[in-house]
Amino acid sequence: MSSANEDTGPGKAGPPEQLALIRETVRQAKAVPKAKPRTWRGAALAERLPVARILVNKGVLHLDQLWDYAVPAELDEVARPGVRVRVRFGAGAHHVRGGRREGGGLIDGFLVERRAESDYNGPLAALAHVVSPEPVLSPRTLALARAVADRYAGSLADVLQLAVPPRNARAEARTSPEPLPAPPAPEPGGWERYAHGPAFLDALAAGGSPRAVWTALPGPHWPEELARAVAAALASDRGALVVLPDGRSVARLDAALGALLGPGRHAVLTADSGPEKRYSQWLAVHRGSVRAVIGTRSAMFAPVRDLGLVAVWDDGDSSLSDDNAPFPHVREVLELRSAHEGCGFLLGSTSCTVEAAQLVESGWARPLAAPRERVRAAAPRIRTVGDDDLGRDGAARVARLPSAAWEAAREGLKTGPVLVQVPRRGYAPRLACERCRTPARCRHCAGPLEAPDERALNCAWCGREESGWHCAECGGVRLRAQVVGARRTAEELGRAFPAVPVRTSGRDHVLDTVPDRPALVVCTPGAEPVPEGPGYAAALLLDGWAMLGRPDLRAGEEALRRWIAAASLVRAQGEGGTVVVVAEPTLRPVQALVRWDPVGHAVRELAERAELNFPPVSRMASVAGRPEALVEFLATVRLPAEAQVLGPVPLPARRGEPEPGDRALVRVPPGSGAALAAALKAAQAARLARGPADPVRVRIDPPDIG
Repeated sequence: MSSANEDTGPGKAGPPEQLALIRETVRQAKAVPKAKPRTWRGAALAERLPVARILVNKGVLHLDQLWDYAVPAELDEVARPGVRVRVRFGAGAHHVRGGRREGGGLIDGFLVERRAESDYNGPLAALAHVVSPEPVLSPRTLALARAVADRYAGSLADVLQLAVPPRNARAEARTSPEPLPAPPAPEPGGWERYAHGPAFLDALAAGGSPRAVWTALPGPHWPEELARAVAAALASDRGALVVLPDGRSVARLDAALGALLGPGRHAVLTADSGPEKRYSQWLAVHRGSVRAVIGTRSAMFAPVRDLGLVAVWDDGDSSLSDDNAPFPHVREVLELRSAHEGCGFLLGSTSCTVEAAQLVESGWARPLAAPRERVRAAAPRIRTVGDDDLGRDGAARVARLPSAAWEAAREGLKTGPVLVQVPRRGYAPRLACERCRTPARCRHCAGPLEAPDERALNCAWCGREESGWHCAECGGVRLRAQVVGARRTAEELGRAFPAVPVRTSGRDHVLDTVPDRPALVVCTPGAEPVPEGPGYAAALLLDGWAMLGRPDLRAGEEALRRWIAAASLVRAQGEGGTVVVVAEPTLRPVQALVRWDPVGHAVRELAERAELNFPPVSRMASVAGRPEALVEFLATVRLPAEAQVLGPVPLPARRGEPEPGDRALVRVPPGSGAALAAALKAAQAARLARGPADPVRVRIDPPDIG
């Protein structure tokens, strides 16, 4: 359509003219010659180093190797080691034209190396495209990824998917700021409370590489102390990396670093930042503009230059173990980085894992702990309520709180907030027949029934609503709660303390902080809000049996870690802080809480596991799958001579997985872990190379072995 008959003076362009302009632009775009075919058929190759070694983004184990491609002359300048590329993969040797392999699907990859000639004697396909000239894969990151892949029997491509974030063109186009000069060495501050704390900071500031396991005192000071360790590493003109379990912990350390060092000296790498901001921060670290990084799990691979310190906070938290293959754990990855890059190492927590105790016992790391008198002064008073106490307590049989817990809550509410930790979320997450105590099961899939609120009754596995339940054993139609969830606990506490506000914090909504005024804060483990004042006036740790009774090797260790994390938010005993734990007082984790001795508990656990040859003293792998596939896999794998196979046994059914299959555990003594990982990786690769088959899942150092 033409607009020649209309007034086309300035400011008079109407919609018809705009439409004509759009159509003309489209016609011009179509007239531009198309780009050269990505096979680069007939194109000249680079005169120098015409072969590129490519790591393709294929996580399958039998393709876990580098592949040679020809480098066209036009891509010679941008095809540098470390850049992202696209190549054609899977064409086969019979698709050859003009001495060049063609066909196959386009796939992403990284250019690892340029070479003068290839080890492959046949025709090579050409690089299809260099996605970006930014070299994002450094030799150090590649070496770390290979070490992690070998340790966890995984593929290099899978590890690099965890290590290198997806590209964002807008972030890549921006320049990173100039690096700031090294700050001065920090004052010891809170580290003076620890026997060797100032010496640890001095060693970092002097360019040393100390390795320590730090048992932090209870209270709100650990972010400031961790920030001083980062500042000490920066003062030596080196970098620092700190990995924390969640965004709330990262935010606390971010604030402490900002207060100590000012803006522009550290980057924050978390998923909450969004892809553009996170990639921009990652690039600033990769380019050397920022020397310090804090973040959640994926930050363990951050490409910090000249590392002086790697640190992990609360290594027992399950979120520090990656859910994606090959399932690396932050603690192990940072140990590898410390060993390979010769930097300092700091493992910190208010509790202590068995793995941390082993690092100290082996001499690989030194302990950093406060004297006992400082621990007693900083810790709250601990009271226990056991089965005998509950039996004599008439109120405990009809109310949610035992009398001792009710009294502690009432006294605490006079001066501040009171924390109530409940092991399970929801209303009544586990139900049983009121008459015979038989667990209530779904008629369709045999999954456990749960009550998400006061009226509903659903299956926890298939989600079906259950309206006419009756007990298959005795015919009863009334239910009782085996476990009371956080929502029902909050409801009952609201009735018991009608004048006090009740706040909840859990998976659906996690509170970051709570004001320093009377309130009941009901939460699940790990979702405890940080009090804005001096701390909670009291804490009630309910249903300890639910945490201690889990069929897991780590049940006691995990319960103690959860309890200490909550109790660390309570005021010191001298300030009136009280913690009441409802659990049998004779049990070892409860005794460790009363004495505030997580290190002693971990040392005793380590000694017992050494007698039984359990991890971390031994190395272990979990192999799971359908029974037939698992038996076939175990028959073909060439395990080390000293390996011991435990099982196979059926796996317990889980939510949404009525038939999870079988699992076998493979155990080897210390020093044979690398051989075990190599054997399992080779067997899995050979199995996948033979063609489609039932999946078999291999996991090295599984966090849950039952």
